[in-house]
Amino acid sequence: MIYRIDETTSTNDDARDARYRHGDIVWAERQTAGRGQRGHTWLSPRGENLTFTLVLEPHFLPVGEQFLLSEIVTLALTELFDRYGIDTRIKWTNDIYTGDRKLVGMLIEHDLAGGRLARTLAGIGINVNQTRFDPSLPNPVSMASATGRTFDREEVLGRFHELFMARYAQLERGEKEAIQHDYRLRMYRLGERHPYRLPDGTLFEATIEGVRPSGALLLRRTDGSLGEYLFREVEFVIDAKG
Repeated sequence: MIYRIDETTSTNDDARDARYRHGDIVWAERQTAGRGQRGHTWLSPRGENLTFTLVLEPHFLPVGEQFLLSEIVTLALTELFDRYGIDTRIKWTNDIYTGDRKLVGMLIEHDLAGGRLARTLAGIGINVNQTRFDPSLPNPVSMASATGRTFDREEVLGRFHELFMARYAQLERGEKEAIQHDYRLRMYRLGERHPYRLPDGTLFEATIEGVRPSGALLLRRTDGSLGEYLFREVEFVIDAKG
């Protein structure tokens, strides 16, 4: 079920309420303290975009396989944009890009019970109809600016929910290899050589070869060595004008 509210601090915070159950979506017109990856804030003009949290209760999934949830969310999003004629790719770990510009940001948070996942909150921000962005943002894009037309946000959200639940059913059936295969094929910059940056500022060139089930990014350096990097251990270097 989709719950639409006018304003909240963060939909991820609001979605922690036990009244929201598996498959529910909490959609807010405005977030006063929306959160993104790497501690960034997420700001969105009222009435232009989609800022929401998808509530999941994946009790069947071991903690070590939690990255599969990120994979099915991002796959559902790329399939959603296919429906609107927008070619997108998944920028590891879970941003959605069209070209070299960011269309979707996401923050996924997990609550654990023993060695299994009890509750997962996937906070998602989709740039839908916004055409003017804060100049400090490096590379934003919206569905509207990518296509030259505006969209019914409620329809977009409903379609995403349907596509996601189909992917979730695939995960419940245990089709993990198929999910991982599809995720790899949709990866941004797969098989291309580009620069990357380590936390200490060191730059190096490498080619994306894929991702481990754990979520570790596989980068083949120019000297032939293969490195594995978890979230925050490596950063993409992207030309903001790309």
